[in-house]
Amino acid sequence: MIVHVAVAVIINQDEQILITQRSAEQHQGEKWEFPGGKVEDAETSQEALCREIKEELDIEIQSAVLITDIIHQYEDNKVLLDVYEVKQWMGEAKALEGQPMRWVDKSELSRYDFPEANA
Repeated sequence: MIVHVAVAVIINQDEQILITQRSAEQHQGEKWEFPGGKVEDAETSQEALCREIKEELDIEIQSAVLITDIIHQYEDNKVLLDVYEVKQWMGEAKALEGQPMRWVDKSELSRYDFPEANA
């Protein structure tokens, strides 16, 4: 079985990228990630992206461009990531689920421990 996930590379006016940290209980727990979540049966990848980002960060995506799809096989499951670039949204990002959140320069991303599929 493959887990279908939509994720956002959210880029602000200063060209910084928003990353969040997974909780310890989640798959790949405590690693940093681009926010997003699972695509449900009755929704498109872009609908899932908008829903998840609203639930996690309280922002409404105005424009999202699919930049790549990644299939990755972990030891315990297989994921399909639809990766979107997001530069236009409404609202101010807040970590609604209590997750650590940071805006980082692209050059700093390698300092953070990401799941292999995000690398």
